[in-house]
Amino acid sequence: MPALSFPPELLLKAQGSGLGMKAAIFDVDGVLTDGRLFIGERGEVFKAFHALDGHGLKLLAQGGITPVIVTGRDSAAVRRRVADLGLTRAYFGVADKLMVADQICLELGIDWGELAVIGDDWPDLPLLVRAGFACAPANAHAEAKAVAHHVTTARGGEGAAREFCDLLLTAAGRYANLLQGHLTTLDGR
Repeated sequence: MPALSFPPELLLKAQGSGLGMKAAIFDVDGVLTDGRLFIGERGEVFKAFHALDGHGLKLLAQGGITPVIVTGRDSAAVRRRVADLGLTRAYFGVADKLMVADQICLELGIDWGELAVIGDDWPDLPLLVRAGFACAPANAHAEAKAVAHHVTTARGGEGAAREFCDLLLTAAGRYANLLQGHLTTLDGR
């Protein structure tokens, strides 16, 4: 029996138009990181990612919900993290996130009602207002929180993405089975 629970009305909202979302878009800066950028003297960018968030993205994929990274910045650190997690859909240096999200829906054969989004700032607003389920981290900008269906208790870069993943998996009825599999063994056997 999972220790995690969400209010029933939130789970219904997170199901979207069907029995769960088909894909979820994640912003990076302020969602998968705390939003701070550390820039070295040679221009190299350093970012900190939370292990809970990374495992959540893997669980989401295992649960049949396609995780998609859409970020306005392009950096070697983000590309490395995406590769380390084995994510197959990532878009870097995106100026128009709405155009990319429309393309993602077409490629996956889904509509906006089957798409969940987590974002923290103004560039994410066009996606948040269209998504079947919109989420913002606790430390997101006020405008992002105002249009979100749910604001996480965790801050960006500190487990907000994991909370979003757990919520989507619970709403889709897949969380308990994934948890049971991990209680049996961590290597999937």
